[in-house]
Amino acid sequence: MRRGRARRPAPGGERSRTTVLEVARRLGRVFGLPRPFRATLRAAPQGRPNGRQRRHGSALEVLVHGVLSQNTSDVNSAHAFDSLMARFGGYDAIADAPVSAIAASIRSGGLAGVKAPRLKRMLREIRDTVPNMDLDRFLAQMSDEAARRYLTSINGVGIKTASVVLLFAMGRKVFPVDTHVYRVSKRLGWIGAGVSREKAHVVLEPMIPPRHRYSVHINLIRHGRETCHPQRPECAACVLNDICPSAFLFDGEE
Repeated sequence: MRRGRARRPAPGGERSRTTVLEVARRLGRVFGLPRPFRATLRAAPQGRPNGRQRRHGSALEVLVHGVLSQNTSDVNSAHAFDSLMARFGGYDAIADAPVSAIAASIRSGGLAGVKAPRLKRMLREIRDTVPNMDLDRFLAQMSDEAARRYLTSINGVGIKTASVVLLFAMGRKVFPVDTHVYRVSKRLGWIGAGVSREKAHVVLEPMIPPRHRYSVHINLIRHGRETCHPQRPECAACVLNDICPSAFLFDGEE
């Protein structure tokens, strides 16, 4: 239950932009400054992942992980991905597999009956539009916005997943908004209470300087998991409590 009404600065105002840099600095001192990587165009074998070639995996691998990670833990989605690849060996084979076989292979990730047909449709769409299913090379020829438009045109891919692919697989300076980033950003007053998660991408990305987007995204997630919980945030231990307009105002769920 909320103890009082949070007084927040106007979202997107000068104070919010200044606070972004201070938040980046303080969270960097706590968690370190994760460094983005340079994406390469080293080709993978046709229809197969090339995760060892880059820090976070190929664009197609990150996209598949994005589907498998919905409504489950990172551990469960990783197990589901490993099981999927062990069963089929490559994305081309998954696109041709029966939905029931895909579902059986990803059952450990939960919601297999929903995710299996989504994966199959997604991979068939990509095979129909991307030469050799080389999504990295395909997206590398596009601007950030064009790449996001293409990815979100795929059935079941939203702006968050598209932005995750661009940030982690392609090294683009974009800013995905997951559940932790969304919650912490609202509490910091960077976005208004009525802003949707989709709209939050439009508001937050230009607010955060491009060079900070990778580290701020990573560190806001860690902060949301470790301190700024959905219920009973640990405000007393928070390094942002003197600049957060929501500090000490939440006993339970927001």
